Amino acid sequence: MTIAQEIYPVNNTRILLKQRPFGMIKPEDFEIVEETMPALAAGKARVRVVYLSLDPAMRGWVSADENSYVPPVPLGSTMRGLAVGVIEESNAEGLKRGDWVSGFLGWTKLIDVEPKDVNVVPQVVPMEAYMGILGLAGATAYYGLMEVGEPKAGQTLCVTGAAGSVGSLVGQLAKANGLRVIGIAGSEEKCKWLTEELGFDAALNYKTDDLEAGLRAFAPEGLDLHFENVGGAPLQAALHNMKAHGKLIICGLISNYNATEMPSGPELSAIIKKRLTMQGFVMTDHLDRFGEFFQKLGGYMSKGQLKYRLDIVDGLESAPTAINRLFVGSNTGKLTIRVSEL
Repeated sequence: MTIAQEIYPVNNTRILLKQRPFGMIKPEDFEIVEETMPALAAGKARVRVVYLSLDPAMRGWVSADENSYVPPVPLGSTMRGLAVGVIEESNAEGLKRGDWVSGFLGWTKLIDVEPKDVNVVPQVVPMEAYMGILGLAGATAYYGLMEVGEPKAGQTLCVTGAAGSVGSLVGQLAKANGLRVIGIAGSEEKCKWLTEELGFDAALNYKTDDLEAGLRAFAPEGLDLHFENVGGAPLQAALHNMKAHGKLIICGLISNYNATEMPSGPELSAIIKKRLTMQGFVMTDHLDRFGEFFQKLGGYMSKGQLKYRLDIVDGLESAPTAINRLFVGSNTGKLTIRVSEL
């Protein structure tokens, strides 16, 4: 056990959820508080957050929905968020000054944790990798495709939100396993990135392309697998172009997250006509397996089969505004807040 001597008081900044958003998230839905940290208690370690992940799931976490896979963030509490940081001081067995740790640290600059609250991560890759391939995005992509989708070489896959943090990794994993892959994204620049840099076989711009015609041209016999991150028209196009006994993997429905009234949703009769399998999943059910997933993802990284990019915004105070970039599609990689310098 290592104990670092801090000079007190230590100042901290946290962002609290002040009210439930209606529609798009607004800065006034949050409250920024400045506080003084007390001396570190026995059995705890103090983490300085370096990178904070901004994820579409946060829109659900700030809602009042009690029937979701995790309870809503309580009003007046620190906003929930996955982050990675460095141990500044420790009075806890198994955690020492300088360790890198990841966990649901929240929207804060400093936080005192117990060993059970965090995972110590190896310092063998840049810390930012724990926001991408070796973070929630990578685990989600691996589990969703490889275990829910059960892909086989030669199959065809469509992935929506394909230029996002999860979708881009899903497509690359599929290519590494011998599948033909088409991605759906929201700009020509993103589509070019998918095909020219990530190795997707084709890409469609949902804002300008005829999705159903594009999918038919890519897979005249139909799609074997479809990985859904968006919902709405892209999901409808995929449903119309599935093979009989195909499988739809439902990771997210981001197009609906800020709806202020019930969306009109896709017509789902194709699920019956084509005897499709549709399965949703959330990664909080599988936190105990993240180490296993990261080891497997590391194998793909070592072979140069996975690329990722971060869209980094500086400053914790930027989070309440930056998060909406997820919902308008203006981010150009894994949206990440740099809370402090490593």
